[in-house]
Amino acid sequence: MRILVVGSGGREHALAWKIAQSQAVDKIFCAPGNGGITHLAECVDIKSDDIFGLLDFARKEKIGLTVVGPEIPLALGIVDEFIKAGLKIFGPNKKAAALEASKIFSKQLMAKYNVPTAEFKVFDDPEEAKKYIEKKGAPCVVKADGLAAGKGVVVAKTVKEAKDAVKAMMQDKVFGDAGKKIIIEECLTGQEASIIVITDSKQVLALASAQDHKSIFDNDQGANTGGMGAYSPASIVTPGILVEVMEKIIYRTIDGLAKEGIDYRGVLYAGIMLTKEGPKTLEFNVRFGDPETEAILPRLKSDLVEVMLAATDGELTKVKNLYWDSRACVCVVCASGGYPGSYAKDKEIKGLKEAEKLKDIVVFHAGTKKMGDKILTSGGRVLGVTGLGTTIEDAIDKTYKAVSKISFEGMHYRTDIGHKAIGQKVSRI
Repeated sequence: MRILVVGSGGREHALAWKIAQSQAVDKIFCAPGNGGITHLAECVDIKSDDIFGLLDFARKEKIGLTVVGPEIPLALGIVDEFIKAGLKIFGPNKKAAALEASKIFSKQLMAKYNVPTAEFKVFDDPEEAKKYIEKKGAPCVVKADGLAAGKGVVVAKTVKEAKDAVKAMMQDKVFGDAGKKIIIEECLTGQEASIIVITDSKQVLALASAQDHKSIFDNDQGANTGGMGAYSPASIVTPGILVEVMEKIIYRTIDGLAKEGIDYRGVLYAGIMLTKEGPKTLEFNVRFGDPETEAILPRLKSDLVEVMLAATDGELTKVKNLYWDSRACVCVVCASGGYPGSYAKDKEIKGLKEAEKLKDIVVFHAGTKKMGDKILTSGGRVLGVTGLGTTIEDAIDKTYKAVSKISFEGMHYRTDIGHKAIGQKVSRI
């Protein structure tokens, strides 16, 4: 079978790496790919949001399954177009993708079907939003309604921060049309976890749990990012908590969508806050998380292609269980200096081969490009250095040993990825 992976980040490199392990796969293409994916797949110069370019390519190359990495093509309706053309594609359709593409749709669905989440209010007038903030006080969370590359959320500790966020989103339009409407919600406290499942709209298979690290600096300080690292399993997700999340959040959401006439097939990602009142939903994504995927897939022993085909065909009952490596996995993101703000590109990356020679290490490329025999930086998040270990401490040590081999001008990374799990009892998956 010939597979097309859509996207260019660390998540897509991890997907291509795992897909390449399937005996059912003859060849992998990636559009547009990156400097690291070239070792696994033929990279083709088609942007991930060029729906009809991708469709033409899939037809011409007789692609057996297309796997969509990023959210934008899903929100644009790539799945609908491929299905119309009789091609198999893994991911939710356009209506289902609104669960991520519109935070307002997502929150209103949760409210309607009793899915635990933070209290919220929707605004389309910036002055009304500011008045509400003055009345409610801080801390609070300000969210742009639309897609903003994982950066459209501000956790405001003061009234001024919250009002500044409203101005930036609604008046300065830093996220374009994504900020025409916003949500202001209560600030939940507790530890976060990522629960990612694969579903065919009826059956659901949970992947291993993970915990992301969103803030740019150690100890969760500084600006929000797309994710600076992750580890799996998330020790805070006990078997009991997982059951509660599945029953109250995952199944209620998928059933609620079905009642709205929306068939959901693909990946559903729930960002969860473990509060004193129990797990509550922070957000939904309609695709594999990034960098969680880089920490989860190295632990997956099952054939991912088999699972994705079963979900796409509405036959997930054929997959009885997923099998997991019992070891812990840690992914540390190496970012360009200045990220998540402006940053320089085209910096040569050194030490990749030395890092990859280390046992139980995989280096996933995110923002890289190949120029001759050199690998250069081309994005904010550049690499996801990933290591497996018998314990979380072992995985942390191995991963940071690999990180120490790598260098490029301005390279920045957090030094505390996985530390929250040290000394805690390991969860089931």
